Amino acid sequence: MPEIALFVEDFAHRQVVEAVIVRLAAESGLGIRLDWRNAVGGHGRVVSEFKRYLRDLERQEGPAPDLIVIATDANCKGLNARTREFRRLQAPTPLIQAIPDPHIERWLLLDGAAFRAVFGHGCDEPDLECSRDRYKQRLVQAMRDAGVQPSLGGIEYAGDIVRHMNFARFIDDLRDRLRTLQP
Repeated sequence: MPEIALFVEDFAHRQVVEAVIVRLAAESGLGIRLDWRNAVGGHGRVVSEFKRYLRDLERQEGPAPDLIVIATDANCKGLNARTREFRRLQAPTPLIQAIPDPHIERWLLLDGAAFRAVFGHGCDEPDLECSRDRYKQRLVQAMRDAGVQPSLGGIEYAGDIVRHMNFARFIDDLRDRLRTLQP
């Protein structure tokens, strides 16, 4: 069974990224094993844990994972800057980056049709500003407008929304990599 090592900056990223990977693996008929390396501490922790992990992989004699996924917000740095930051590091296995621009909560608001499929009420596409709390608040408000009172800031519905979402680059990259993992 192919193993995917994952580095994500927080619980919200874990919920969304896991839902996407599980969805695509199921669509591909592929059983996978997820190896969560971290899911707390923000961007800085993702970078330091990923570097430590690469050093450990270099030193070990066992097999590397079949795929590595890194998920961290672009924040005010922008998508290209975040992408370059990780591409500089030499991973011994394929690396996929899931970089919401600017924040993961915005991803959940971008697909109004998916939102409507889950809650029976659409949401407005969010503007693009660099303010994390802005998207957390908009996600909660969109759910309240749909008659739902989220208890965990809306992230508890991430899997439901993702099952209906139409992602672009991340899904295409991940799907291509998952196909290469099939026996």
